[in-house]
Amino acid sequence: MTLFVFFAVLGAAFLHAFWNALIKIGESRFSIMLILSIVQGFIGLVVISFSDWPSRDVWIWLVGSGLAHTAYKLFLTYAYEQGDLSRVYPIARGAAPMAVLLFSLFYLTDPITAFEYLGVAILGLGILLMARGVFTSGESRRLVPFALGSALATASYSIIDGLGARVSGDPTAYVGWLFLIDGTMFGIIALTTRGPQVFKVSRQAWIAGSIASAASYGAYAIAVWAMTIAPIALVTALRETSILFAVLIGWLVYKEKLGLAKICAAGFIVLGIIITRL
Repeated sequence: MTLFVFFAVLGAAFLHAFWNALIKIGESRFSIMLILSIVQGFIGLVVISFSDWPSRDVWIWLVGSGLAHTAYKLFLTYAYEQGDLSRVYPIARGAAPMAVLLFSLFYLTDPITAFEYLGVAILGLGILLMARGVFTSGESRRLVPFALGSALATASYSIIDGLGARVSGDPTAYVGWLFLIDGTMFGIIALTTRGPQVFKVSRQAWIAGSIASAASYGAYAIAVWAMTIAPIALVTALRETSILFAVLIGWLVYKEKLGLAKICAAGFIVLGIIITRL
């Protein structure tokens, strides 16, 4: 992984933490997630208007990814309704790189060195330590299954999109089609399960959802591009440094507690990043 790609993925990690923080704002996190998905769909529609129609062998990847992204958003929304940003986010994002790494070990041909495996393992340890507070601080454990479901969906779409973008040969158009499909799927599910009233939210919610959409789109477009030129497992692992940004946002903006355990876990995450780059 080159230094340019490395810093691009770190920038995407910040954008990812930023839009997740915006989801915590407002009266309805589900509605903000719906707004995010709809705006992403329109951005995708604009992008694909300048590109060719995907070939037949790309569609299976796009549909599979759309389903995985929709599941991710549903699980994540329900998890945020149960817990804090600095707890849900580490669990939701933390298990994903481990799943992708195991899949890469057995099924992908990306070259990953033993040192890079060590870095990802240490990074994963830091992420798990960051999430342990849900069991030790008396917080609601109802968030755990939703956050883990989100992590599995993240691992699924990371692998699907890394391979699908390579098959398509045009990661920009691939992401555009992906978010158009994802926005359509999520919109249909939202309308079916919650009715038209899900759209009845404040102006602030529309603003927050739209800003989150732009940040989310940019973050994932960078990640998919990176996965076409760098090992998928390493890109996925570096994306999880967004946990550091999420914890800081939770502490500074939402006044969530930042104790010694979180600081130590952050240290492991930084160490994992450094080892991955060596």
